Amino acid sequence: MNRLWLLLLPFIFVSSVWAEEKIKVEEIVVTATRYEKKITDIPANITVITEENISQSTASSIPDLLRTTAGIYVSDIMGNRRSTTVDVRGFGETASSNTLILVDGMRLNQADLSGTDWMLIPLERVKRIEIIRGGSGSVMYGDNATGGVINIITKEGKGFKTGAEFTTGSYDTYNTNAYVSGSVKDLSFHLSGKYLSSDGYRDNSKVDSRDFGLNTSYYLKDLMKINFSSGYHKEDVRLPGALKESDFNSGAERTDSLHPDDFAITEDYYFKLNPEIYFLGDNIFKVDASLRKRAFLAFSSGDWGNFLGDTEIKTFIISPQIVLKNDFKYAKNNMTIGIDYQNIKENILNSSLFFGFPSSDSFDLSKESFGYYLHDEVSIMDNLRLSGGYRHDKARFTFHPSSPDDSTDVREDAYTAGINYTFYKKSYAYFSYSRGFRYPLFDEIFSFFTNTVNTDLTNQRSDNFEIGLRHYLADDIYVHLNVFRVDTDREIFFNPVTYTNENFDGMTRRDGIEVSFDAKAYEWLTLRGNYTYLDAKIRDGKYKGKDFPGVPKNKGSLEIASSFWRGFTASLNGSYIGKRTFISDFENDFGKHKDIFIMNAKFAYKWKSLKAFLDINNLTDREYSEFGVAGGFPVEKAYYPSPKRNFLAGVSYEF
Repeated sequence: MNRLWLLLLPFIFVSSVWAEEKIKVEEIVVTATRYEKKITDIPANITVITEENISQSTASSIPDLLRTTAGIYVSDIMGNRRSTTVDVRGFGETASSNTLILVDGMRLNQADLSGTDWMLIPLERVKRIEIIRGGSGSVMYGDNATGGVINIITKEGKGFKTGAEFTTGSYDTYNTNAYVSGSVKDLSFHLSGKYLSSDGYRDNSKVDSRDFGLNTSYYLKDLMKINFSSGYHKEDVRLPGALKESDFNSGAERTDSLHPDDFAITEDYYFKLNPEIYFLGDNIFKVDASLRKRAFLAFSSGDWGNFLGDTEIKTFIISPQIVLKNDFKYAKNNMTIGIDYQNIKENILNSSLFFGFPSSDSFDLSKESFGYYLHDEVSIMDNLRLSGGYRHDKARFTFHPSSPDDSTDVREDAYTAGINYTFYKKSYAYFSYSRGFRYPLFDEIFSFFTNTVNTDLTNQRSDNFEIGLRHYLADDIYVHLNVFRVDTDREIFFNPVTYTNENFDGMTRRDGIEVSFDAKAYEWLTLRGNYTYLDAKIRDGKYKGKDFPGVPKNKGSLEIASSFWRGFTASLNGSYIGKRTFISDFENDFGKHKDIFIMNAKFAYKWKSLKAFLDINNLTDREYSEFGVAGGFPVEKAYYPSPKRNFLAGVSYEF
């Protein structure tokens, strides 16, 4: 806990420097609610990670960047920075199913247990990231938004410029990326490409990936804007697997792998079209349409034998939406009406050898969903805003071959209500309530061993309450406090005893406090930090009173960025993650996973269009693992070791 207090000390410092002369910054707007809004209009805890924040960070991927924000816990599952879980509001093992991830408003969550492919969007392509915590996104987006919504906004063209970057570092890491960006009259574009190769920290953890991205926008005067974007990602990753306590007792090293043949090969691409039509003033009609195809080939092995899975998922989404804006004498009204249609088809070919018995099976799975929603906002006297919304959603799952039935229908309602009050200049307070939900995934409903549908598995529902305030001590210094409760009924989880996906018999509860600050204390010095307390408990049934696995009670981070002399900049960040139970340990029998305190640093020098930098990760060379699980037979603790101190150095040039 002494380390945690070190992270809280800057809160005291912030209040002592607020009277210094500050630089005026523009008021932030966000798009994670499907159209632009002022941050003061949203009754939720919101974080916007800007392009400047990204350039100061030592992060090499989006999850690396998210791990330093309030209320978000990132687990590096394989210890190779390629397979990560991003957990908003403490859902542990099922976090990827309870946090909605978007790219320019396009859904990234998959309908199966593969989760979110964070590598589809390289960090170099990101303009900013918008995070809205809580379940209010369920009305606007439907399934998967129980814990929150993370919207990744990619770069668009502006002016004309090209650039390239080359980096190299520990574990024979090489990374090359380049881009060309520009605009011609009413047309803008941004084209980028990246190649990455690394041997990784552990044996059998080599990574080889290629990425391409394109964004274009066309403006037809003040009448219409047409956006088109596309992304391509191909990756070959070796999987080192877990190391059990018994392996360490037998002499295994942290860098060892007991699964030298395991791998995963991914090819993923998408196309997204978004025309927007402006009419009768500020009213908007737009249609988001996207097509995505993801192919995934993976091999895993163990004492039980081996498994080869060849999967292809095609996703088509179309979402028309209309935003109606009206100004009255004493109030302003914004009403949003929309429809979401989603069609997902998954083809699977599995080959396995279990305890000497070979088998091969093919499956065709599909999900067709339809939802409609209405959301209304009323602004009264410029400082009071009321909002509310409703969504009806339904989906049909189809499985082949299966018995007794090849399909199942599910449906849910979501709603939200909130109030915002601006009490001093930009400072505001808010309260909100929302009902969210998530449907079971393909792999949770369907058994690939018995070809049967689990008719006992039902939808999960969550009630989210939160109250908070953001107070600006100056134009570019604020402190944010948020208190929340999430009550989830019949939460879906994997039962390690029965080896099936089930609903908890009753309710789980998550109570939390999130505190964050951001301050440009001087023109040359920026401080930002946060602290999260989260108590995640199982309230009913067999595991009543137990801590929810994989969720730390305490988490905090602090970042200091300084431009101290003629083109030289430096940033230092520290992150603390408290003790937590092991994944799958619902009985809390295996004690606590150790707490972690990790420090990273970045040094950079810029001269005209040339920039050189050095990243140092895990400054104190600590031995740790972010992800720990209780599993195997007999059941014991297993770890995925994280890298020790490592370096990355590079140069970039912009033409």
